[in-house]
Amino acid sequence: MTECTTTADERATDERATGQQPGDGQPTDDRRADAPPPVPLRRNLRFQALWIGQSCATLGMRIGETAFPLLVLALTGSATAAGAFGAVEMATTLLLGVHGGVIADRLDRRRVLLVADTARLLALASIPAALALGRPSLVHLLVVAAVIGATVAYTGPIRLLALRSVVTPEQLPQALAQDEARMSGAALAGPPLAGFLFGLGRSVPFLGAAFASLVSLVSALVVRFPSPAAPPRGEKGGALAGFRVLAASPLLRPALAVLLVINLTGAALLLPVMVLLREHGTGSGGIGLALAGEAVGALAGALLVSRLHRLAGPGVLLLAVAWTAVPVPLAPLLPGGAVTVFVALFVVGAGVPALRVMLDLLVFRQVPDELRGRVIAATVTLLTAGMPAGAFAAGLLLDHLSPAAALASIAGVLAAALLPATASRTLRRAAWPAAATATTS
Repeated sequence: MTECTTTADERATDERATGQQPGDGQPTDDRRADAPPPVPLRRNLRFQALWIGQSCATLGMRIGETAFPLLVLALTGSATAAGAFGAVEMATTLLLGVHGGVIADRLDRRRVLLVADTARLLALASIPAALALGRPSLVHLLVVAAVIGATVAYTGPIRLLALRSVVTPEQLPQALAQDEARMSGAALAGPPLAGFLFGLGRSVPFLGAAFASLVSLVSALVVRFPSPAAPPRGEKGGALAGFRVLAASPLLRPALAVLLVINLTGAALLLPVMVLLREHGTGSGGIGLALAGEAVGALAGALLVSRLHRLAGPGVLLLAVAWTAVPVPLAPLLPGGAVTVFVALFVVGAGVPALRVMLDLLVFRQVPDELRGRVIAATVTLLTAGMPAGAFAAGLLLDHLSPAAALASIAGVLAAALLPATASRTLRRAAWPAAATATTS
C-alpha cells in the first residue's frame, strides 16, 4: 500500500488548526513541538458547521427512505412500485459511485457539494408541489429516486474528505467517531419521524426532508475546505485506480471480503426476521423497535472506538465483530422474541463504528490525497454491492424455506464465509499504522 502522505492542503489545515504560521522559517517538526494544542472539536466552528449540515442531510435521507415508499403505497397500492423507489435509488448510487470518486479527485469539491445539495433540495421540494397541484406520477417519483441516488454517489466521498480537511490528524479518530454518532442517530430517528410526519399530511415529511437539505446547502456555502490540485497532464489510473489500490493490498482483500459478506447477510436477514416475528404475534411497532437495536448499538459503539482499537489489532477486531454477527440470525428463534432480536443487533451494532473508523486508518489515510476520492468510492461500492444481492436472496430463500430455516441458512453462510478469513495470518496479525496508534491512544 502507498505510504501515508500529507498534502499541502492538509499541512495548511494542520497549521491553521494548531495556530501555526506557515513559512515562519523554522523546521516543521520544531514548530509543531512548540505549538499550542489544537482547537477542541467543540470549538472548531468549521467542523461543527460541517457536522450539522451533514447530520441534517443524513436525517433528511432517512426520512425520505421511509416516506417515499409510504407515499407510493398510498398512491398506487402496489408493494412492487414501493420497492422500485428504493431499488432505483440504490442502483443509481452504485452505478455512479465510481464516477463520484473521480469527480472528488478532479473537480472543486465544494462546488460539487453545492450543486448536489441544490439538486436534492429541488427534487424533494417537487413532491409537495406536485401533491398541491394534484397527484405526482410514479415516473416523477422514480426520477426523484434517481436524483437522490446520484447526489449520494457524488457527495459521499466529498463529505468524508471535507470532514478530514477541517481537523488535525490527531483529532481525526475523534471526529470520525462523532460522525458515526451522526449516522447512527439519523438511522434511529429518521424512520419514526417520517411516520409521524406522514401522519400529519402526505407532503409534510418531504417538506421536512427539503428543509434538512437546505440546512446542508447553507453549511456547504459557509464552510470552505480544500479541493484537489489539477491532475497532472497525462495522469494514469482513471476511474478504476481506487479498485487497484485495494486489490494490491494483501490485508485489504480479506478485510473487505469480510465486510462485504457481513453487509450481504445483514441485508438478507431483515425480511426473514420480520416475517418470523410477525408469525409469533409481534406487531409492526415491536418489529420496528427490534430492528432499531443495531442503530442504538452503533450510537453506544461510537463512544467505544478508541477503547476497542487499543484492545485489538484491526484484523482481530474485524473478525471478532464478524463472528459476533454469526448467531444474530438465530436470535428470533430464541425465547424473548423482539427483545432478543434487539439485544443481538445491539451487540453487533456496537462494533460497527470501530470498523468504519478502522477503514479510515487502514485505507483512506494511507493513500495520497489525489487518490482518496476514488479509493473511498471503490470501498463504498464494494461494501454496498452485497446489499441488493442479500435482499434478493432473502426473497428466494423464503420462497423455498420456512423463515426459521432461512435464518439458519444465513447464519451458516456467514460462518462458512468467515473461515478462510479467520485462517489468514495476514489478517490476524495485522497491526495499526504507527501514526494511527498514536492518534487512537
